[in-house]
Amino acid sequence: MAAALAAKTAVWTPSSSFSSACLSEASKAGSMVAGSGSFVTGACLQLGSRTSSLRGTGVASTNSMRCQRSSRSIGVVSPRAVSDSQSPGDTCLDPDASRSVLGIILGGGAGTRLYPLTKKRAKPAVPLGANYRLIDIPVSNCINSNINKIYVLTQFNSASLNRHLSRAYSSNMGGYKNEGFVEVLAAQQSPENPNWFQGTADAVRQYLWLFEEAQVLEFVVLAGDHLYRMDYQQFIQVHRETNADITVAALPMDEARATAFGLMKINEKGRVVEFSEKPKGDALKAMQVDTTVLGLDADRAKEMPYIASMGIYVVSKEAMISLLRDDFPDANDFGSEVIPGATKLGRKVQAYLYDGYWEDIGTIEAFYNANLGITKKPVPDFSFYDRSAPIYTQARFLPPSMMLDADVMDSVIGEGCIIKNCKIYHSVVGLRSWVAEGAVIQDALLMGSDYYETDQHRSELLLSGGIPMGIGKNSVVKRAIVDKNARIGSNVKIVNKDDVEEAARENDGYFIKSGIVTIIKDAVIPNGTII
Repeated sequence: MAAALAAKTAVWTPSSSFSSACLSEASKAGSMVAGSGSFVTGACLQLGSRTSSLRGTGVASTNSMRCQRSSRSIGVVSPRAVSDSQSPGDTCLDPDASRSVLGIILGGGAGTRLYPLTKKRAKPAVPLGANYRLIDIPVSNCINSNINKIYVLTQFNSASLNRHLSRAYSSNMGGYKNEGFVEVLAAQQSPENPNWFQGTADAVRQYLWLFEEAQVLEFVVLAGDHLYRMDYQQFIQVHRETNADITVAALPMDEARATAFGLMKINEKGRVVEFSEKPKGDALKAMQVDTTVLGLDADRAKEMPYIASMGIYVVSKEAMISLLRDDFPDANDFGSEVIPGATKLGRKVQAYLYDGYWEDIGTIEAFYNANLGITKKPVPDFSFYDRSAPIYTQARFLPPSMMLDADVMDSVIGEGCIIKNCKIYHSVVGLRSWVAEGAVIQDALLMGSDYYETDQHRSELLLSGGIPMGIGKNSVVKRAIVDKNARIGSNVKIVNKDDVEEAARENDGYFIKSGIVTIIKDAVIPNGTII
């Protein structure tokens, strides 16, 4: 498959901050040989602070693959949203992440706040950035971080998510020396667990029997609906260097935003000593911390004196088993139950600062803004144009997009689109989109289509009074989301003419949330309709 070939030949270019010993040893080991069948990053092995083997798991470290790290303080991950972003500082794990870390991606619940985008799909399967799906973000971050053993836990509307993961990653994750995989673990009933997943911690607990068989040191627990780029190797390295049981990824926050998040308080060593969920007033003031402890510079530390949990964790294997099976056998959630509880028990819970773009795609408004954020100039909020840390997805073998006499400005156009004599401003246009003559697309997200309609079929539909897929002639779409396979007729105006904030018109094919019109997947909007 083309995706496999592209992934195998995408050679990572190391930054100058990597030590020469690290690079030379990696070169000797042949870790950057093209065509080896595995995803490769610039990481190498280090005699780490824990042990030289996987704690009795039978996987020994390779002493010949050691590197000399330059002395440094804990760095702040601050990826640029431009091509060839480089991470500050080196990363040398022993044992390396491909052999010692298991990725666990949580597929999320019903996604009611993202409805109707989640009407026929799981939240991580929602299309993103014209060509991708949300699940591609954590999976790609894992691959780029040399983590190639990945489980995705799913429960709701998971058919399209399962299909995408199978097509995108089933054949290109491993080589003869390692057995990489991306596997779906669906919620299931068993004699021990007769119920469906009750939360993040419960989902992991129900498959703990499988995870504890893995010969690894740590689990990286990730959400399937966040947009960000992160090198988990640095995350894991801080976890090992601080000898933590749990390490929590944290975002620096100013006071205005802090009230919307669960906040953490740390001591002078970065250990988490207290949690507070969405505090206000004096309770908020009490959660101020010195973020220079985690690597933030003094000026920004004054601007952002709070840290919020991102819902992303590195958990030592022994700690995970003990916490879920013995200490908190009835806890359902990591963020509100297990991790605060572990802190109270005296477990070593460490904070790790991530100072980059991150968005929790939890609502229609957040999803809309995150997508249009990639059109921002001169630097987008999040960029897919970073060859040092690419975002992978399914290979579709689509032709280039065709734009005939079209006026397109500040927009992102996906593969295989046909755009004729229309105007597209500040918008994202997804796969196989068809935009007809005279249409105006502004501040909008078109998700495209799952398949093409032939010219003959489109002509027959028009002659019989039907409506082909795509945007019809002389239609206007502003500040809206048009889900896949929608059929928008001619002279339609989707502009929220009455400035409605909230409306549920499912029978008419659309919802309005936060003033944003969302056309439901497979909906048909008749000619001349005004929304």
